[in-house]
Amino acid sequence: MQLPVTDKPTVNSITTTVGEYLVSQLKAVGVRHVFGVPGDYVLDLMDVIVESSIELVGTCNELNAGYAADAYARLNGVSALCVTYGVGGLSVVNALAGAYAEEVPIIVISGAPRTSAKGNNLLMHHTTGDYNLQLSILEKVTVAAVTLTNAEQAPAQIDRTIAACLRYKRPVYIEIPADMVAQPCTMPLSFERPNPVVSDVQALNEAINEAVEWLENSEHPVILAGVELHRYGIQKKLHQLVEITGYPITSTLLGKSSISELHPQFIGNYVGALSRDYVKNRVETADCILCLGAIMSDTNLGGYTAQLKESQLINANSLKVKIKHHYYSPIDLGDFIDGLIAKLSRKSSESLDIQPAAELLSKSFEVQPEQKITNARFYERMNHFVGDNSTVIAETGDAIIATIDLLIHADTRFIGQAFYMSIGYSLPACLGAALARRQNRVILFIGDGSFQMTCQELSTIIRLGLNPIIFLINNDGYTIERMIHDGSYNDIQPWKYHQLPQVFGESLSCQVRTEGDLEKALEMAAKNRDKLCFIEVHLDRFDCCETLARLTQAVRRN
Repeated sequence: MQLPVTDKPTVNSITTTVGEYLVSQLKAVGVRHVFGVPGDYVLDLMDVIVESSIELVGTCNELNAGYAADAYARLNGVSALCVTYGVGGLSVVNALAGAYAEEVPIIVISGAPRTSAKGNNLLMHHTTGDYNLQLSILEKVTVAAVTLTNAEQAPAQIDRTIAACLRYKRPVYIEIPADMVAQPCTMPLSFERPNPVVSDVQALNEAINEAVEWLENSEHPVILAGVELHRYGIQKKLHQLVEITGYPITSTLLGKSSISELHPQFIGNYVGALSRDYVKNRVETADCILCLGAIMSDTNLGGYTAQLKESQLINANSLKVKIKHHYYSPIDLGDFIDGLIAKLSRKSSESLDIQPAAELLSKSFEVQPEQKITNARFYERMNHFVGDNSTVIAETGDAIIATIDLLIHADTRFIGQAFYMSIGYSLPACLGAALARRQNRVILFIGDGSFQMTCQELSTIIRLGLNPIIFLINNDGYTIERMIHDGSYNDIQPWKYHQLPQVFGESLSCQVRTEGDLEKALEMAAKNRDKLCFIEVHLDRFDCCETLARLTQAVRRN
Protein backbone atom coordinates (compact mmCIF):
# COMPACT_ATOMS: atom_id res chain seq x y z
CA MET A 1 0.00 0.00 0.00
CA GLN A 2 1.28 3.46 -0.88
CA LEU A 3 1.86 5.53 2.24
CA PRO A 4 0.34 9.01 2.50
CA VAL A 5 2.56 11.99 1.86
CA THR A 6 2.40 15.44 3.36
CA ASP A 7 2.10 18.77 1.62
CA LYS A 8 5.03 20.46 3.33
CA PRO A 9 8.65 19.32 3.05
CA THR A 10 10.48 18.80 6.32
CA VAL A 11 13.49 20.92 7.18
CA ASN A 12 16.33 19.25 9.08
CA SER A 13 17.90 21.21 11.93
CA ILE A 14 18.08 19.46 15.33
CA THR A 15 20.19 16.41 16.21
CA THR A 16 18.61 13.71 18.34
CA THR A 17 18.73 9.90 18.47
CA VAL A 18 16.53 7.44 16.63
CA GLY A 19 14.99 6.20 19.87
CA GLU A 20 14.30 9.71 21.16
CA TYR A 21 12.78 10.74 17.85
CA LEU A 22 10.49 7.71 17.77
CA VAL A 23 9.26 8.39 21.32
CA SER A 24 8.77 12.11 20.58
CA GLN A 25 6.57 11.21 17.62
CA LEU A 26 4.44 8.90 19.75
CA LYS A 27 3.87 11.80 22.12
CA ALA A 28 3.16 14.18 19.22
CA VAL A 29 0.24 12.06 17.97
CA GLY A 30 -1.36 11.76 21.39
CA VAL A 31 0.06 8.56 22.87
CA ARG A 32 0.27 8.92 26.67
CA HIS A 33 0.83 5.25 27.55
CA VAL A 34 2.83 2.50 25.84
CA PHE A 35 1.94 -1.12 26.63
CA GLY A 36 4.55 -3.85 26.53
CA VAL A 37 6.80 -6.49 28.02
CA PRO A 38 10.60 -6.08 28.40
CA GLY A 39 13.16 -8.14 26.53
CA ASP A 40 16.86 -7.61 25.93
CA TYR A 41 16.44 -6.33 22.35
CA VAL A 42 14.13 -3.53 23.47
CA LEU A 43 15.47 -2.49 26.89
CA ASP A 44 17.38 0.56 25.64
CA LEU A 45 14.28 1.85 23.87
CA MET A 46 12.21 1.26 26.99
CA ASP A 47 14.72 3.40 28.92
CA VAL A 48 14.00 6.22 26.49
CA ILE A 49 10.25 5.79 27.01
CA VAL A 50 10.64 5.78 30.81
CA GLU A 51 12.69 8.99 30.66
CA SER A 52 9.96 10.71 28.63
CA SER A 53 6.54 11.93 29.77
CA ILE A 54 4.93 8.80 28.30
CA GLU A 55 4.05 6.09 30.84
CA LEU A 56 5.34 2.62 30.05
CA VAL A 57 2.73 0.09 31.18
CA GLY A 58 4.20 -3.36 31.70
CA THR A 59 1.68 -6.15 31.17
CA CYS A 60 1.83 -9.83 32.10
CA ASN A 61 2.36 -10.96 28.51
CA GLU A 62 2.53 -9.53 25.02
CA LEU A 63 -0.88 -10.76 23.84
CA ASN A 64 -2.52 -8.91 26.72
CA ALA A 65 -0.49 -5.83 25.86
CA GLY A 66 -1.94 -6.01 22.36
CA TYR A 67 -5.51 -6.27 23.63
CA ALA A 68 -4.93 -3.37 26.04
CA ALA A 69 -3.49 -1.23 23.24
CA ASP A 70 -6.50 -2.10 21.08
CA ALA A 71 -9.04 -0.78 23.60
CA TYR A 72 -6.86 2.25 24.38
CA ALA A 73 -6.80 3.20 20.69
CA ARG A 74 -10.59 2.87 20.37
CA LEU A 75 -10.99 5.58 23.01
CA ASN A 76 -7.83 7.67 22.51
CA GLY A 77 -7.63 7.60 18.71
CA VAL A 78 -4.23 5.87 18.58
CA SER A 79 -2.08 3.66 20.83
CA ALA A 80 1.39 2.13 20.99
CA LEU A 81 2.84 -1.25 21.86
CA CYS A 82 6.51 -2.06 22.58
CA VAL A 83 7.86 -5.63 22.65
CA THR A 84 11.03 -7.60 22.04
CA TYR A 85 11.80 -9.64 18.95
CA GLY A 86 10.36 -13.04 18.07
CA VAL A 87 8.86 -14.26 21.33
CA GLY A 88 7.35 -10.81 21.85
CA GLY A 89 6.50 -9.68 18.34
CA LEU A 90 4.96 -12.97 17.28
CA SER A 91 2.92 -13.18 20.48
CA VAL A 92 0.94 -10.05 19.56
CA VAL A 93 -0.14 -11.22 16.10
CA ASN A 94 -3.61 -12.35 17.19
CA ALA A 95 -4.32 -9.03 18.88
CA LEU A 96 -3.14 -7.16 15.79
CA ALA A 97 -5.29 -9.29 13.50
CA GLY A 98 -8.33 -8.23 15.51
CA ALA A 99 -7.26 -4.58 15.39
CA TYR A 100 -6.70 -4.80 11.63
CA ALA A 101 -10.13 -6.35 11.08
CA GLU A 102 -11.93 -3.74 13.19
CA GLU A 103 -9.93 -0.71 12.02
CA VAL A 104 -8.03 0.08 15.22
CA PRO A 105 -4.87 2.26 14.92
CA ILE A 106 -1.97 0.74 16.91
CA ILE A 107 1.72 1.66 16.49
CA VAL A 108 3.63 -1.58 17.11
CA ILE A 109 7.32 -1.24 17.97
CA SER A 110 9.61 -4.23 18.24
CA GLY A 111 13.23 -4.34 19.24
CA ALA A 112 15.46 -6.58 17.14
CA PRO A 113 18.98 -8.05 17.22
CA ARG A 114 21.85 -5.70 16.41
CA THR A 115 22.44 -4.98 12.72
CA SER A 116 25.83 -6.70 12.90
CA ALA A 117 24.17 -9.95 14.00
CA LYS A 118 21.85 -9.82 11.02
CA GLY A 119 24.70 -8.94 8.66
CA ASN A 120 26.79 -11.87 9.88
CA ASN A 121 23.84 -14.31 9.84
CA LEU A 122 24.35 -15.17 13.52
CA LEU A 123 21.84 -17.54 15.10
CA MET A 124 20.59 -15.24 17.87
CA HIS A 125 18.08 -16.15 20.57
CA HIS A 126 14.40 -15.35 19.88
CA THR A 127 15.05 -15.80 16.14
CA THR A 128 14.71 -18.69 13.73
CA GLY A 129 17.74 -17.51 11.77
CA ASP A 130 15.48 -15.73 9.29
CA TYR A 131 15.73 -12.04 10.20
CA ASN A 132 12.93 -11.12 7.81
CA LEU A 133 10.43 -13.55 9.33
CA GLN A 134 8.79 -11.22 11.86
CA LEU A 135 8.54 -8.35 9.38
CA SER A 136 6.96 -10.59 6.75
CA ILE A 137 4.40 -11.91 9.25
CA LEU A 138 3.52 -8.50 10.70
CA GLU A 139 3.08 -7.11 7.18
CA LYS A 140 -0.03 -9.30 6.92
CA VAL A 141 -1.81 -7.59 9.84
CA THR A 142 -0.64 -4.00 9.37
CA VAL A 143 -1.05 -1.29 6.72
CA ALA A 144 2.63 -0.32 6.85
CA ALA A 145 5.70 -2.15 8.17
CA VAL A 146 9.33 -1.04 8.22
CA THR A 147 12.70 -2.11 9.60
CA LEU A 148 14.94 0.82 10.51
CA THR A 149 18.40 0.27 9.03
CA ASN A 150 19.80 3.76 8.53
CA ALA A 151 19.75 6.42 11.24
CA GLU A 152 19.45 9.40 8.89
CA GLN A 153 16.55 7.80 7.03
CA ALA A 154 14.81 6.67 10.22
CA PRO A 155 12.84 9.89 10.99
CA ALA A 156 11.24 9.91 7.54
CA GLN A 157 10.44 6.18 7.81
CA ILE A 158 8.95 6.65 11.27
CA ASP A 159 6.84 9.60 10.10
CA ARG A 160 5.47 7.79 7.06
CA THR A 161 4.60 4.71 9.08
CA ILE A 162 2.82 6.63 11.85
CA ALA A 163 1.02 8.70 9.20
CA ALA A 164 -0.30 5.48 7.64
CA CYS A 165 -1.61 4.38 11.05
CA LEU A 166 -3.51 7.64 11.50
CA ARG A 167 -4.76 7.74 7.94
CA TYR A 168 -6.00 4.17 7.58
CA LYS A 169 -6.98 3.53 11.23
CA ARG A 170 -5.16 0.22 11.33
CA PRO A 171 -1.99 -1.15 12.98
CA VAL A 172 1.51 -0.36 11.69
CA TYR A 173 4.85 -1.96 12.54
CA ILE A 174 8.25 -0.39 13.26
CA GLU A 175 11.22 -2.71 13.86
CA ILE A 176 14.24 -1.08 15.51
CA PRO A 177 17.52 -3.01 16.00
CA ALA A 178 19.02 -2.66 19.48
CA ASP A 179 22.07 -0.75 18.23
CA MET A 180 19.92 1.73 16.29
CA VAL A 181 18.23 3.25 19.38
CA ALA A 182 21.13 5.54 20.40
CA GLN A 183 22.36 6.39 16.91
CA PRO A 184 22.19 10.12 16.10
CA CYS A 185 19.79 11.43 13.49
CA THR A 186 18.48 14.79 12.37
CA MET A 187 15.05 15.78 13.61
CA PRO A 188 12.59 17.41 11.20
CA LEU A 189 11.16 20.69 12.48
CA SER A 190 7.64 19.26 12.75
CA PHE A 191 5.58 16.18 12.09
CA GLU A 192 2.96 16.79 9.46
CA ARG A 193 -0.17 14.74 10.02
CA PRO A 194 -1.36 12.80 6.97
CA ASN A 195 -3.68 14.55 4.61
CA PRO A 196 -7.28 13.35 4.97
CA VAL A 197 -9.09 11.74 2.09
CA VAL A 198 -9.73 14.41 -0.50
CA SER A 199 -13.16 13.80 -1.94
CA ASP A 200 -13.55 13.95 -5.68
CA VAL A 201 -15.83 16.98 -5.90
CA GLN A 202 -17.85 15.73 -8.84
CA ALA A 203 -18.28 12.24 -7.37
CA LEU A 204 -19.19 13.73 -3.99
CA ASN A 205 -21.84 16.05 -5.44
CA GLU A 206 -23.36 13.28 -7.55
CA ALA A 207 -23.49 10.92 -4.56
CA ILE A 208 -25.07 13.57 -2.33
CA ASN A 209 -27.64 14.52 -4.96
CA GLU A 210 -28.65 10.92 -5.64
CA ALA A 211 -28.87 10.14 -1.92
CA VAL A 212 -30.84 13.30 -1.11
CA GLU A 213 -33.35 12.70 -3.91
CA TRP A 214 -33.98 9.17 -2.69
CA LEU A 215 -34.20 10.13 0.99
CA GLU A 216 -36.48 13.10 0.35
CA ASN A 217 -38.89 10.89 -1.61
CA SER A 218 -38.82 8.04 0.92
CA GLU A 219 -41.60 7.57 3.45
CA HIS A 220 -39.86 5.33 6.01
CA PRO A 221 -36.10 6.07 5.98
CA VAL A 222 -33.77 4.93 8.76
CA ILE A 223 -30.12 5.62 9.61
CA LEU A 224 -27.85 2.64 10.38
CA ALA A 225 -24.67 3.80 12.17
CA GLY A 226 -21.42 1.83 11.97
CA VAL A 227 -18.02 1.71 13.63
CA GLU A 228 -16.22 4.11 11.27
CA LEU A 229 -18.12 6.98 12.88
CA HIS A 230 -16.08 6.18 16.00
CA ARG A 231 -12.80 5.60 14.19
CA TYR A 232 -12.90 8.85 12.22
CA GLY A 233 -14.29 10.92 15.08
CA ILE A 234 -17.41 12.10 13.27
CA GLN A 235 -20.10 11.19 15.83
CA LYS A 236 -21.00 14.88 16.18
CA LYS A 237 -21.79 15.05 12.46
CA LEU A 238 -24.02 11.99 12.90
CA HIS A 239 -25.84 13.64 15.80
CA GLN A 240 -26.38 16.79 13.71
CA LEU A 241 -27.75 14.71 10.83
CA VAL A 242 -30.16 12.92 13.17
CA GLU A 243 -31.36 16.21 14.66
CA ILE A 244 -31.87 17.91 11.29
CA THR A 245 -33.68 15.05 9.53
CA GLY A 246 -35.75 13.63 12.39
CA TYR A 247 -35.00 10.13 11.05
CA PRO A 248 -34.96 7.13 13.38
CA ILE A 249 -31.46 5.82 14.00
CA THR A 250 -30.13 2.38 14.82
CA SER A 251 -26.57 1.05 14.93
CA THR A 252 -24.66 -2.12 14.25
CA LEU A 253 -23.10 -3.94 17.19
CA LEU A 254 -19.65 -2.56 16.33
CA GLY A 255 -21.18 0.90 15.94
CA LYS A 256 -22.91 0.74 19.32
CA SER A 257 -22.67 4.04 21.26
CA SER A 258 -22.22 6.13 18.09
CA ILE A 259 -25.01 8.21 19.59
CA SER A 260 -26.58 8.29 23.05
CA GLU A 261 -28.98 5.36 23.13
CA LEU A 262 -31.36 7.47 25.21
CA HIS A 263 -31.80 9.85 22.25
CA PRO A 264 -35.52 10.02 21.39
CA GLN A 265 -34.83 8.95 17.79
CA PHE A 266 -32.63 5.95 18.70
CA ILE A 267 -34.69 2.79 18.24
CA GLY A 268 -32.15 0.12 19.28
CA ASN A 269 -29.26 -1.85 17.83
CA TYR A 270 -29.78 -3.67 14.56
CA VAL A 271 -28.13 -7.10 14.51
CA GLY A 272 -30.31 -8.96 12.05
CA ALA A 273 -32.52 -11.61 13.62
CA LEU A 274 -30.82 -10.98 16.98
CA SER A 275 -32.49 -7.59 17.20
CA ARG A 276 -35.74 -6.91 19.01
CA ASP A 277 -38.65 -7.60 16.66
CA TYR A 278 -39.57 -3.93 16.30
CA VAL A 279 -35.99 -2.92 15.38
CA LYS A 280 -35.64 -5.78 12.90
CA ASN A 281 -38.94 -5.03 11.20
CA ARG A 282 -38.43 -1.25 11.19
CA VAL A 283 -35.04 -1.54 9.49
CA GLU A 284 -35.92 -4.31 7.05
CA THR A 285 -39.18 -2.66 5.92
CA ALA A 286 -37.56 0.77 5.47
CA ASP A 287 -37.80 2.11 1.94
CA CYS A 288 -34.33 3.67 2.32
CA ILE A 289 -31.54 2.65 4.73
CA LEU A 290 -28.78 5.25 5.12
CA CYS A 291 -25.89 3.06 6.25
CA LEU A 292 -22.93 5.10 7.51
CA GLY A 293 -19.51 3.56 8.22
CA ALA A 294 -20.58 -0.04 8.85
CA ILE A 295 -18.45 -3.19 8.48
CA MET A 296 -20.67 -5.82 6.87
CA SER A 297 -19.33 -8.83 8.77
CA ASP A 298 -21.26 -11.92 9.87
CA THR A 299 -21.66 -11.49 13.64
CA ASN A 300 -21.95 -7.72 13.29
CA LEU A 301 -25.04 -8.50 11.20
CA GLY A 302 -26.40 -11.27 13.39
CA GLY A 303 -24.73 -14.26 11.77
CA TYR A 304 -25.75 -12.91 8.36
CA THR A 305 -29.41 -12.96 9.36
CA ALA A 306 -29.65 -9.29 8.41
CA GLN A 307 -31.95 -8.59 5.48
CA LEU A 308 -30.44 -5.47 3.90
CA LYS A 309 -31.38 -5.40 0.23
CA GLU A 310 -29.37 -3.38 -2.28
CA SER A 311 -32.63 -1.84 -3.44
CA GLN A 312 -33.01 -0.30 0.03
CA LEU A 313 -29.42 0.69 0.75
CA ILE A 314 -27.24 3.79 0.64
CA ASN A 315 -23.93 2.39 1.90
CA ALA A 316 -21.29 5.00 2.77
CA ASN A 317 -17.85 4.07 4.11
CA SER A 318 -14.58 5.90 4.74
CA LEU A 319 -13.56 5.90 1.05
CA LYS A 320 -16.65 5.33 -1.08
CA VAL A 321 -20.42 5.57 -1.35
CA LYS A 322 -22.53 2.86 -2.96
CA ILE A 323 -26.15 3.62 -3.89
CA LYS A 324 -27.90 0.58 -5.29
CA HIS A 325 -25.47 -0.31 -8.13
CA HIS A 326 -23.76 3.07 -8.35
CA TYR A 327 -20.27 3.55 -6.86
CA TYR A 328 -18.74 6.93 -5.99
CA SER A 329 -15.07 7.23 -4.97
CA PRO A 330 -12.98 8.67 -3.43
CA ILE A 331 -15.38 10.26 -0.96
CA ASP A 332 -14.66 11.19 2.64
CA LEU A 333 -17.44 9.94 4.92
CA GLY A 334 -17.52 13.21 6.86
CA ASP A 335 -17.85 15.21 3.63
CA PHE A 336 -20.76 13.02 2.56
CA ILE A 337 -22.57 13.52 5.87
CA ASP A 338 -21.96 17.28 5.67
CA GLY A 339 -23.56 17.32 2.23
CA LEU A 340 -26.62 15.48 3.51
CA ILE A 341 -26.93 17.88 6.46
CA ALA A 342 -26.89 20.84 4.08
CA LYS A 343 -29.62 19.51 1.77
CA LEU A 344 -31.99 17.21 3.66
CA SER A 345 -35.21 18.53 5.17
CA ARG A 346 -36.88 17.33 8.36
CA LYS A 347 -39.61 14.72 8.18
CA SER A 348 -42.55 14.74 10.56
CA SER A 349 -42.20 12.30 13.45
CA GLU A 350 -45.74 10.98 12.91
CA SER A 351 -44.78 9.36 9.61
CA LEU A 352 -41.54 7.75 10.78
CA ASP A 353 -42.76 5.11 13.28
CA ILE A 354 -40.18 5.84 15.98
CA GLN A 355 -40.34 3.74 19.14
CA PRO A 356 -37.43 4.99 21.27
CA ALA A 357 -35.21 2.33 22.80
CA ALA A 358 -35.28 4.41 25.99
CA GLU A 359 -38.76 3.01 26.59
CA LEU A 360 -36.99 -0.14 27.81
CA LEU A 361 -36.28 1.83 30.99
CA SER A 362 -39.89 2.89 31.51
CA LYS A 363 -40.58 -0.14 33.66
CA SER A 364 -38.78 -0.10 36.99
CA PHE A 365 -36.83 -3.14 38.17
CA GLU A 366 -38.46 -4.77 41.19
CA VAL A 367 -35.87 -6.74 43.17
CA GLN A 368 -36.88 -10.21 44.38
CA PRO A 369 -34.23 -10.64 47.10
CA GLU A 370 -34.51 -14.41 47.56
CA GLN A 371 -34.90 -15.23 43.89
CA LYS A 372 -31.96 -17.02 42.23
CA ILE A 373 -30.33 -14.67 39.73
CA THR A 374 -30.87 -15.51 36.05
CA ASN A 375 -29.23 -14.23 32.91
CA ALA A 376 -32.30 -12.31 31.78
CA ARG A 377 -32.87 -10.68 35.17
CA PHE A 378 -29.19 -9.81 35.56
CA TYR A 379 -29.01 -7.83 32.31
CA GLU A 380 -32.41 -6.26 32.97
CA ARG A 381 -30.94 -4.96 36.24
CA MET A 382 -27.82 -3.76 34.45
CA ASN A 383 -29.96 -1.59 32.18
CA HIS A 384 -30.96 0.32 35.30
CA PHE A 385 -27.42 0.37 36.70
CA VAL A 386 -25.18 1.54 33.86
CA GLY A 387 -25.34 5.32 33.61
CA ASP A 388 -23.41 8.29 32.28
CA ASN A 389 -19.63 8.65 32.08
CA SER A 390 -18.79 4.96 31.87
CA THR A 391 -17.00 2.66 29.45
CA VAL A 392 -18.86 -0.61 28.95
CA ILE A 393 -16.89 -3.61 27.68
CA ALA A 394 -18.52 -6.91 26.72
CA GLU A 395 -16.59 -10.10 26.15
CA THR A 396 -17.07 -12.37 23.16
CA GLY A 397 -19.79 -14.92 23.88
CA ASP A 398 -23.03 -14.48 25.74
CA ALA A 399 -21.98 -11.11 27.19
CA ILE A 400 -21.66 -9.25 23.89
CA ILE A 401 -24.96 -10.67 22.65
CA ALA A 402 -26.77 -9.99 25.94
CA THR A 403 -25.66 -6.35 25.86
CA ILE A 404 -27.20 -5.62 22.44
CA ASP A 405 -30.11 -3.94 24.25
CA LEU A 406 -28.07 -2.55 27.14
CA LEU A 407 -28.67 1.17 26.71
CA ILE A 408 -25.50 3.24 26.47
CA HIS A 409 -25.94 6.73 27.91
CA ALA A 410 -24.37 10.06 26.97
CA ASP A 411 -20.60 10.28 27.41
CA THR A 412 -20.42 6.49 27.68
CA ARG A 413 -18.64 4.25 25.19
CA PHE A 414 -19.22 0.60 24.35
CA ILE A 415 -16.36 -1.72 23.36
CA GLY A 416 -16.82 -5.22 22.03
CA GLN A 417 -15.05 -7.27 19.35
CA ALA A 418 -18.17 -7.84 17.28
CA PHE A 419 -16.24 -8.84 14.13
CA TYR A 420 -13.00 -10.62 15.09
CA MET A 421 -14.41 -12.01 18.38
CA SER A 422 -11.25 -13.21 20.12
CA ILE A 423 -12.13 -14.87 23.42
CA GLY A 424 -10.13 -13.35 26.28
CA TYR A 425 -9.94 -9.89 24.70
CA SER A 426 -11.96 -7.96 27.23
CA LEU A 427 -9.98 -8.18 30.49
CA PRO A 428 -6.76 -6.67 29.04
CA ALA A 429 -9.04 -4.30 27.10
CA CYS A 430 -10.38 -3.19 30.47
CA LEU A 431 -6.82 -2.13 31.39
CA GLY A 432 -6.36 -0.13 28.19
CA ALA A 433 -9.77 1.54 28.39
CA ALA A 434 -9.31 2.52 32.03
CA LEU A 435 -6.03 4.28 31.21
CA ALA A 436 -7.37 5.96 28.06
CA ARG A 437 -10.26 7.59 29.93
CA ARG A 438 -9.58 7.58 33.63
CA GLN A 439 -12.55 9.88 34.24
CA ASN A 440 -14.91 7.13 33.01
CA ARG A 441 -15.35 4.02 35.13
CA VAL A 442 -15.07 0.80 33.17
CA ILE A 443 -17.86 -1.76 33.55
CA LEU A 444 -16.80 -5.15 32.22
CA PHE A 445 -18.96 -8.20 31.51
CA ILE A 446 -16.84 -11.33 31.02
CA GLY A 447 -17.49 -15.07 31.10
CA ASP A 448 -15.54 -17.58 33.16
CA GLY A 449 -14.01 -19.29 30.11
CA SER A 450 -12.80 -16.01 28.67
CA PHE A 451 -11.46 -14.90 32.05
CA GLN A 452 -9.24 -17.98 32.34
CA MET A 453 -7.44 -17.02 29.12
CA THR A 454 -6.16 -13.61 30.21
CA CYS A 455 -6.92 -13.38 33.94
CA GLN A 456 -3.38 -12.43 35.00
CA GLU A 457 -3.92 -8.88 33.72
CA LEU A 458 -6.15 -8.37 36.72
CA SER A 459 -2.91 -7.90 38.66
CA THR A 460 -1.84 -5.00 36.41
CA ILE A 461 -5.22 -3.32 36.87
CA ILE A 462 -4.79 -3.56 40.64
CA ARG A 463 -1.12 -2.50 40.53
CA LEU A 464 -2.04 0.71 38.70
CA GLY A 465 -4.84 1.53 41.12
CA LEU A 466 -7.58 1.39 38.47
CA ASN A 467 -11.22 1.10 39.51
CA PRO A 468 -13.31 -0.96 37.07
CA ILE A 469 -16.37 -2.96 38.03
CA ILE A 470 -15.87 -6.49 36.70
CA PHE A 471 -18.85 -8.83 36.46
CA LEU A 472 -17.53 -12.37 36.12
CA ILE A 473 -20.39 -14.41 34.64
CA ASN A 474 -19.76 -17.91 35.96
CA ASN A 475 -21.82 -20.40 33.96
CA ASP A 476 -19.36 -23.26 34.19
CA GLY A 477 -17.51 -23.30 30.90
CA TYR A 478 -17.74 -22.18 27.29
CA THR A 479 -21.46 -21.51 27.04
CA ILE A 480 -21.39 -20.04 23.53
CA GLU A 481 -19.63 -23.18 22.28
CA ARG A 482 -22.05 -25.41 24.23
CA MET A 483 -24.93 -23.74 22.46
CA ILE A 484 -23.33 -24.46 19.08
CA HIS A 485 -22.23 -28.02 19.86
CA ASP A 486 -21.71 -29.40 23.36
CA GLY A 487 -18.94 -31.72 24.39
CA SER A 488 -16.41 -32.34 27.15
CA TYR A 489 -14.07 -29.86 25.47
CA ASN A 490 -16.34 -27.06 26.68
CA ASP A 491 -15.65 -27.92 30.32
CA ILE A 492 -13.11 -25.93 32.32
CA GLN A 493 -11.70 -26.20 35.82
CA PRO A 494 -14.04 -24.34 38.19
CA TRP A 495 -12.12 -21.60 40.00
CA LYS A 496 -13.07 -19.64 43.08
CA TYR A 497 -13.07 -16.54 40.95
CA HIS A 498 -14.09 -14.04 43.60
CA GLN A 499 -11.01 -14.94 45.66
CA LEU A 500 -8.51 -14.21 42.89
CA PRO A 501 -8.48 -10.41 43.19
CA GLN A 502 -7.28 -10.74 46.78
CA VAL A 503 -4.42 -12.93 45.57
CA PHE A 504 -3.33 -10.22 43.13
CA GLY A 505 -3.61 -7.27 45.49
CA GLU A 506 -5.85 -4.73 47.18
CA SER A 507 -9.41 -4.90 45.83
CA LEU A 508 -13.01 -5.66 46.73
CA SER A 509 -14.74 -8.83 45.61
CA CYS A 510 -17.81 -10.93 46.31
CA GLN A 511 -20.03 -13.59 44.77
CA VAL A 512 -23.69 -13.34 43.78
CA ARG A 513 -26.32 -16.08 43.69
CA THR A 514 -29.57 -14.21 44.33
CA GLU A 515 -31.06 -10.87 43.34
CA GLY A 516 -30.56 -9.71 46.91
CA ASP A 517 -26.86 -10.59 46.68
CA LEU A 518 -26.61 -8.57 43.47
CA GLU A 519 -28.08 -5.47 45.11
CA LYS A 520 -25.53 -5.65 47.91
CA ALA A 521 -22.74 -6.04 45.37
CA LEU A 522 -23.93 -3.03 43.38
CA GLU A 523 -24.05 -0.95 46.57
CA MET A 524 -20.46 -2.00 47.32
CA ALA A 525 -19.35 -0.97 43.83
CA ALA A 526 -21.15 2.38 43.98
CA LYS A 527 -19.62 3.27 47.36
CA ASN A 528 -16.07 2.25 46.43
CA ARG A 529 -15.25 4.21 43.31
CA ASP A 530 -11.52 4.31 44.01
CA LYS A 531 -10.72 0.61 43.59
CA LEU A 532 -11.48 -2.48 41.57
CA CYS A 533 -14.77 -4.19 42.45
CA PHE A 534 -14.99 -7.80 41.28
CA ILE A 535 -18.42 -9.46 41.32
CA GLU A 536 -18.75 -13.16 40.51
CA VAL A 537 -22.29 -13.91 39.26
CA HIS A 538 -23.31 -17.58 39.39
CA LEU A 539 -25.62 -18.73 36.58
CA ASP A 540 -26.74 -22.17 35.49
CA ARG A 541 -24.68 -23.85 32.78
CA PHE A 542 -27.20 -23.31 29.95
CA ASP A 543 -28.66 -20.06 31.23
CA CYS A 544 -27.85 -17.69 28.38
CA CYS A 545 -29.79 -14.95 26.64
CA GLU A 546 -32.40 -16.03 24.10
CA THR A 547 -30.61 -14.00 21.47
CA LEU A 548 -27.47 -16.14 21.81
CA ALA A 549 -29.56 -19.25 21.27
CA ARG A 550 -30.83 -17.78 17.98
CA LEU A 551 -27.29 -16.82 16.92
CA THR A 552 -25.84 -20.26 17.59
CA GLN A 553 -28.65 -21.85 15.60
CA ALA A 554 -27.69 -19.62 12.67
CA VAL A 555 -24.01 -20.58 13.09
CA ARG A 556 -24.88 -24.29 13.03
CA ARG A 557 -26.77 -23.80 9.76
CA ASN A 558 -23.84 -21.95 8.10
